[in-house]
Amino acid sequence: MRSPRSARAFAPGHVTGLFRPDVRSRDPRGRGSVGAGLVLDLGAWAEARFTPGPRPRVRLAGRWPISLDVARRLAPDEPGTLEVRLTHELPVGQGFGMSAAGALATALSVAALSGRPRAQAVQVAHLADLFGGGGLGGVAAILGGGLEVRSRPGIPPFGRVHHLPIRSPILVGIVGRPIPSPAVLRDARAIARIVAAARGWRELADHPSLDRFFRLSERFTDRAGLAPPSVRRVVLALRARGSRAAQAMFGQSFFARPPDDRARARCLDWLEGHGIPAVELRPAARGARVDRHERP
Repeated sequence: MRSPRSARAFAPGHVTGLFRPDVRSRDPRGRGSVGAGLVLDLGAWAEARFTPGPRPRVRLAGRWPISLDVARRLAPDEPGTLEVRLTHELPVGQGFGMSAAGALATALSVAALSGRPRAQAVQVAHLADLFGGGGLGGVAAILGGGLEVRSRPGIPPFGRVHHLPIRSPILVGIVGRPIPSPAVLRDARAIARIVAAARGWRELADHPSLDRFFRLSERFTDRAGLAPPSVRRVVLALRARGSRAAQAMFGQSFFARPPDDRARARCLDWLEGHGIPAVELRPAARGARVDRHERP
């Protein structure tokens, strides 16, 4: 009997500043969204281990149906037990792209054990996230790092994503309970507001920059009307203290970029004074990847 084998993969988290759904493609690999966001240096880790045995089994600790579907579809074509342990470094359901990150980390680790190509792992993760109600375009966004601009929906070769390296950290924080993405995406009035708020996104696709991204993200937050009052209050307070600030779609969360140390200190003092936890995160230098693969 062959020896057990294992693999570990990482997929970064992500905050979306602006987006417009685009699901017109007949091929679901070309569905998703256009828009832009920041890829974060924290995300999801997947530890996969396969032990040959008399019958096929797939186990994933925790209630992560999208990632479980991914593991089942990419499991080795031989009898045995596939076990996946998934760790999220950022809160789930708060606009940090943990559904897509978990699906992609799982896909890459299991595909490494099964001898399947990266492109297949990306495809399976994208489709599972898309049809499982995780989001629109999250997998495509985290294949690289920094500022990402989705100028064409879907995963490669259907989609097109431009990545711009970014070094400066951003502030992120949470002010309420999670907002389920599917509930928002099923609301026709919310979609109409999103489409209207995203007008002008091509300006960023044609001339990507961090300043332009934050300006358009602020405008999207203000016009889309998705931010609950608690998030809106924080965003306006941070702007009043000199920072760029917007809602992280779709969470009761925010992300902000103070332009200098004085503005940073003012923002942190206000957040601390109002009991709002916030941390500084750096944009990821690169995207999802297999971190370790141990063969028998």
